[in-house]
Amino acid sequence: MDVTVFGGTGKIGRHVVRRLLRAGHHVTALVRSPEKLDITDDDLEVIVAELDDTAAVGRAVAGADAVISALGPPIDPFLRSGPLTAATRGIVAAMHESGVRRLVALATVSVPDPRDRPSLLDRLVPVGIGLLIPGALKEVQGISEVVTTSGLDWTLARITAPIDVSTNGTLRAGFLGRDHVGAPMARTDVAAFLVDQLVDDTFVGAAPAISN
Repeated sequence: MDVTVFGGTGKIGRHVVRRLLRAGHHVTALVRSPEKLDITDDDLEVIVAELDDTAAVGRAVAGADAVISALGPPIDPFLRSGPLTAATRGIVAAMHESGVRRLVALATVSVPDPRDRPSLLDRLVPVGIGLLIPGALKEVQGISEVVTTSGLDWTLARITAPIDVSTNGTLRAGFLGRDHVGAPMARTDVAAFLVDQLVDDTFVGAAPAISN
C-alpha cells in the first residue's frame, strides 16, 4: 500500500514509519525536521514542510491508499494554541480532495466514545487533565472532533500512558467499562495497532481504547 504518515518524527510516529516499511509499504512522510526521522529506505519519500502548508499536505496525500496521523500535543501546561487541530482539518480536506478514504489517528482516553461505559475514575481523568494541561486536552478534543466528523473511514486509537519498553506481545483494544483495557502501552505496540488498522475494519468509525 501507499501510506502517508503525519507526525512521523514523533516517538510513536517513527515506530509507525519503520513498521510500515518492514511490512513492504511505500511511505510518504511529511515532516518539519527531517533529521529527526533518521530512517533511510528506498520506499520512504520525505516531504519537508510545515503542517499548515496546504499545497505540501495535498502532495503528501495525493495517490495514497491510506493516511496515518501520529500527531499529538506536547505535555505542556502552557500550551494555548491549537495548531494540530487545524493541521488535522487540513489533512482531512486534502483526503477528500484526493479521494483517500482511510484515516487512522491518535487520541487519548480523555475523549469519550459512545460505546464506553465509564467508571467514576474514567470520568475524572479528563477533568484532571483539563486542570493540569488544558491546552493539550483542547488539542486532543479538537483533533478527535475533526476526525470523527470527517465523513471518512476513520479509526481513532485512544491511548493513556505510552512508554518506551519492548513489546510484550499483548494487545487489548475495546471500550471503557466494557472491555479489559488498562493504561500503559509500549509505543512500539501503539504503532503496530495503527498500522494493523490498514487491513482491519473492526474499528472503522470507532475510537477504541488500547493498552498492553
